[in-house]
Amino acid sequence: MIEINNVSKNFPGNNKAIDALNLTIPDGKIVGFLGPNGAGKSTTIKMMTGILPLDGGSIVLNGFDIEKNPLKAKKIFGYVPDQPDMFLRLKGIEYLNFIADIFDVSKEVRQERIEILTKQFDIYNALEDYIQTYSHGMRQKVIVTGVLIHDPDIWILDEPLTGLDPKSAYMLKEMMREHANKGNTVFFSSHGLEVVEQLCDEVAIINKGKLLFYGTLQEMREYYHSDKSLEQVFLELTNDE
Repeated sequence: MIEINNVSKNFPGNNKAIDALNLTIPDGKIVGFLGPNGAGKSTTIKMMTGILPLDGGSIVLNGFDIEKNPLKAKKIFGYVPDQPDMFLRLKGIEYLNFIADIFDVSKEVRQERIEILTKQFDIYNALEDYIQTYSHGMRQKVIVTGVLIHDPDIWILDEPLTGLDPKSAYMLKEMMREHANKGNTVFFSSHGLEVVEQLCDEVAIINKGKLLFYGTLQEMREYYHSDKSLEQVFLELTNDE
């Protein structure tokens, strides 16, 4: 479970990047996090993962406060950032072993997971190459593989499907569904409204740092007395703002 309690964030020259945000993401759900560019999605995710400090409120992941118990909180989630350009001077296999070392994954378990995941993502034969030689999509795949090596309870994904080929995108969506079906939490931001509509159990819509809606698509249609698509409702909500 992810509990975001009255969270705020200010940046210089910006009144409030995040304004008193309250959001509770239950176990066993895939939740899509939507908003226009600059709405506060990545800022929220970076606070959830401990990259940015909170200016107010609290974020609790499966009972662990991200600021009061950062090490314990970070053990239980996997994070895919919106830009996969990290550790470019490492080889793919060096990066994956580095991540496995951080999370104390045994050699036997890591070898099995690395082989299975990288073959599924079709990057197994590139593991001895440096990440800086990878395409954007390959970098995304190796980052996602690193996230999955320690099998975290909570997945926090910022635009995870960007740059993936159709086969790999389908595979990741299937993994997300399977993970949630096991009683775990998947929270991801996306600009692909059709994907969110197809995949997510619930959606959270944010704009200008404020939560506009959280619930199922059916609840959204009932609340706004509309049978329109998610795309149409989303555009109406955010344009009104």
